[in-house]
Amino acid sequence: MPNKSLRILIADAQHFNRLRIERLLNQLGYFRVAPVQSLEELLPLVEYGCEPLDLVLINGAMASEGLDLLNFFVDNPQVNHAFIFNERQASLPSGVGNVQVSQAALPDLACITQLMSVVNRRLPFVGTVISVR
Repeated sequence: MPNKSLRILIADAQHFNRLRIERLLNQLGYFRVAPVQSLEELLPLVEYGCEPLDLVLINGAMASEGLDLLNFFVDNPQVNHAFIFNERQASLPSGVGNVQVSQAALPDLACITQLMSVVNRRLPFVGTVISVR
């Protein structure tokens, strides 16, 4: 069952790609999705957000703008999980910590489903603690 309160950010320069990924997430029940088209839009949302993003899906081609995406997202306190797709650097591992990397040009429904199962499974417990005396 999807956690409808997840905060998801999609970063891709191509409008069609952002729309396609957002629709896949909507099919799975996730609707708190924000699309951005550049690193200039992404960075302030990540750095100055009032609460961490649960998931950032980003096109690896955006790294050509000078940012090392893997190192940026690994252990970033403002991003719980990151998924870098369309990553062409053969030297990158498929996953490090809270970051997953894929060479696929665009994630499909099966990929998004698997990714969301990991994100939902690793969510920290948020709730009320009841003390019994």
